[in-house]
Amino acid sequence: MDSTKPHPARRYDYWLGGKDNFPADRASADMVAEAFPTIRFAALENRKFLRRAVAYLAEAGIRQFLDIGAGLPTVGNVHEIAQDIAPESRIVYVDNDPIVLAHARTLLDSSPEGATAYLDADLRDPDYILGHPDLARVLDLSQPVALMLVAVMHFITDEHRPYRLVRTLRDALPSGSFLVMTHATSDFLTAEDLAENVAANQRSGVPFQLRSGTEFGEFFTGLELVAPGIASVTSWRPEEWHAHPRQEAVSMLGALARKP
Repeated sequence: MDSTKPHPARRYDYWLGGKDNFPADRASADMVAEAFPTIRFAALENRKFLRRAVAYLAEAGIRQFLDIGAGLPTVGNVHEIAQDIAPESRIVYVDNDPIVLAHARTLLDSSPEGATAYLDADLRDPDYILGHPDLARVLDLSQPVALMLVAVMHFITDEHRPYRLVRTLRDALPSGSFLVMTHATSDFLTAEDLAENVAANQRSGVPFQLRSGTEFGEFFTGLELVAPGIASVTSWRPEEWHAHPRQEAVSMLGALARKP
């Protein structure tokens, strides 16, 4: 583990108020926050979206989840939400940060009826993920699976062919499966804010690419979007009692779609 280089999972942990991060992560995170001061709102609202999406899927009968880019454990992990509704739910987490691996025992605290596993793997190698024996031990890919790509694809720049990566994962799942994604977007930023944001991310030491709503929508080609479709994470089936930040303050799109 190289603690001198920032990592997205540890930087996200810092924005969420966690302690599992290093000076390089905090410096990188603060650099982004200078250009986008409401970044912590974005991290928090993204996490709330994840909880609502998992609850929706569990209540709809989905019992298998593949969470790639899981990040560090925090309150409301996928298995906690899903197994609270359906204890037999089975979850595989995937991340490539050694600190996440060190905390995997927290992620693996499954209900007796269900199961969880953690894979030390990179999203950019989907064939390795899909062929891993621990994935086959926990998930049955002949039955519907919820593929979770929450706040991770904006770290996959175009040179790594993000659409092909997602399609490889989608194609391995049967009919009735779901794709859940959130993604940082340029849609709610002024031209000046966008330029400043891009420059800050380039300086931060973490590859990052904002995408428009149209570009984000291409990940869902051929899938059936669940209402309200592609939306700000703050307005995707929000809790009515909750006061939400402005879309501009979060600048994150989310969607959930079913594979026909």
